[in-house]
Amino acid sequence: MPYKSLLTVLTDPSTADAALRQIIALAGAQDAHAEALCLGVDRTQTGYYYAGASAMILQETLTRAHEDATAIRAHAQKVLEASDVRWSVEDGVAQIADIGRHMAYHARFSDLVISPRPYGENRGAEAEAIVEAALFEGRAPVMVVPDGAEGQGAPKCVLAAWNESPEAMTAIRRALPFLRNAERVHVVVIDPPRHGPERSDPGGRLSQMLARHGVKCEIDVLSKTMTRVSDVLNRHATDISADLVVMGAYGHSRFREAILGGATRNMLEQASVPVFLAH
Repeated sequence: MPYKSLLTVLTDPSTADAALRQIIALAGAQDAHAEALCLGVDRTQTGYYYAGASAMILQETLTRAHEDATAIRAHAQKVLEASDVRWSVEDGVAQIADIGRHMAYHARFSDLVISPRPYGENRGAEAEAIVEAALFEGRAPVMVVPDGAEGQGAPKCVLAAWNESPEAMTAIRRALPFLRNAERVHVVVIDPPRHGPERSDPGGRLSQMLARHGVKCEIDVLSKTMTRVSDVLNRHATDISADLVVMGAYGHSRFREAILGGATRNMLEQASVPVFLAH
């Protein structure tokens, strides 16, 4: 089933262009509707101010958030109006502590969420919260687009990371529209377990399932020759000239990923191609 309802959530015009290019390219390729939600973020923490200052600070930050939302909307409209796809733009203001609720509501009714990279310079705390809310509360797959990436409607070469986990299986199922249309799909297995149902044929059952969907796939079994799994995946993505990486998101708890790091966070920080995530 193709993606027909696409969503991107924008909170900063300076980081919006890559996501807008991607949603336009996908909407054109999938004959889909592109929706941009432009949020001004109210970062007020009223509990940290003395009583007399709270009202003044709240009003000032609300005014600034409305101005930000208006500026982001104007930028998104300008970019989308130059395209030939169906689109809509909505703006609003959300408090930083409540942004997940706004994101989850819109993501729940979307087939795919396209997001700018949540980590790096000039990223607010809301960027990570938006991606996580789409995945966990909205139950939508997310495509994270690196800065400067050109939009692509149909990736020709896809790397699908496989570690037998439910998250990886969910991501691959949700990415089937891309996998079916790709010229090559590389199912990548890193250090397969010596004891397990796939010990003698890593990725074999998955490739059989994908082949029945018409996916042209091959299995790449790699050794973990680098410290982090994400480093191995990024290097292999470069070696095979992948246009898209598909992987399960947050196999560990979000708290553990935030404190200790993990494959999801590391990939989003370093990947030079779009990363398709699902949980």
